[in-house]
Amino acid sequence: MEKYSAYRPFLTPIPSPTILPVRYLVGILRLTLIIFLASIYLLVVLVLVSEILSTSLWTYSSWSSQAVIPPLKRVLSAAIIRAILFCLGFFWIQTEIVSKKRVRNQKSTDGWNPGAGDLIISNWASWVELLWLAYRFDPIFVLPIPESSAQQAPSVTSSPISGTPGRRVGRSSMPDVPPSSRNPSSQIQIIGFTTVSIFTMLRETGRAPPFTSAIGVAKTRSLDEIRRTSDRPVVVFPECTTSNGRGLLRFANLYKQQSLPVKGWNVFIMCVRYDLPTGFSPTVTYSIPSSSSFNLLSHVCTLASSLTIPALTIRLLTQSKSPSSPTFMVSEIIGASARDDALSEASAVLISQLGKFKRMTMGWEDKVRFLEFYGSKRT
Repeated sequence: MEKYSAYRPFLTPIPSPTILPVRYLVGILRLTLIIFLASIYLLVVLVLVSEILSTSLWTYSSWSSQAVIPPLKRVLSAAIIRAILFCLGFFWIQTEIVSKKRVRNQKSTDGWNPGAGDLIISNWASWVELLWLAYRFDPIFVLPIPESSAQQAPSVTSSPISGTPGRRVGRSSMPDVPPSSRNPSSQIQIIGFTTVSIFTMLRETGRAPPFTSAIGVAKTRSLDEIRRTSDRPVVVFPECTTSNGRGLLRFANLYKQQSLPVKGWNVFIMCVRYDLPTGFSPTVTYSIPSSSSFNLLSHVCTLASSLTIPALTIRLLTQSKSPSSPTFMVSEIIGASARDDALSEASAVLISQLGKFKRMTMGWEDKVRFLEFYGSKRT
């Protein structure tokens, strides 16, 4: 892995190999249950309920249909997704509501309840947090649409905001890495977003813009337009791709010219942390996608066959410290020299503080170059 060290934020943590025969039996049993639950989700939640809504087969009035069916769909979805997480070994998901000075554990997210049109901003390290978000909030997911491809982004000489990603330029231990790959790429603007289903988000996990699902989208919508017309919370990942969870990638500009504190809607800041893998516990992060059509299958099998309980910690910033709080002090978070997208910068600072992450100058543009380099070395 030495030749990939310039792309350290994207490298998957690899534990010492430990193979036990019982793992195969556990993996087969769990995977069978997961496939069964996923089939129920497809048949019951997506097909039957959608059919009832579209063909008006509900025996009561149209008002009863709108009042009963959507909540029923949310309950069924949440129950099945939570059962899938349980089968993967996430028997208990630690959730913490955090302020800048105090942390208190909570059994639920009371007081942290995003509503229609609110934004949930988070880091992105795996597909597991997608399931947690779908189970807990039934949100709308969005994928970014860049102005151009990352191949057009030149490298720029820059130092990381905190810590140095990869090795220093000029180290002879990286002879296979092109010199231009040792510096972070210049930032490409995000011109809009498209809403996608949970299945699309799962399929695109690990990949980087432009996403296959977003190519050819007829209408590019701004994040504000999506938020204003949504009937559920909107989840956005400003990193635009997954990292290995050891640092925070450069945030894309999401809400230009948005003044702080935000007024008229709420911003909810969260971060996700996973423990490092061990010989008995594989990594839960998913930074390198599979080249096959079934992107997550091998990783699902790996987690299902684990004999240990994977550690997932969700940290939620208390709303009194959120960028939408009337008492939010901009100068305490980003200062007067912040870029024009104050909301993205404030979110990056708050998430890095929540997760105690180092902020990197590498962004999704570098992830594209890494995946190309990684693929060329494996062919």
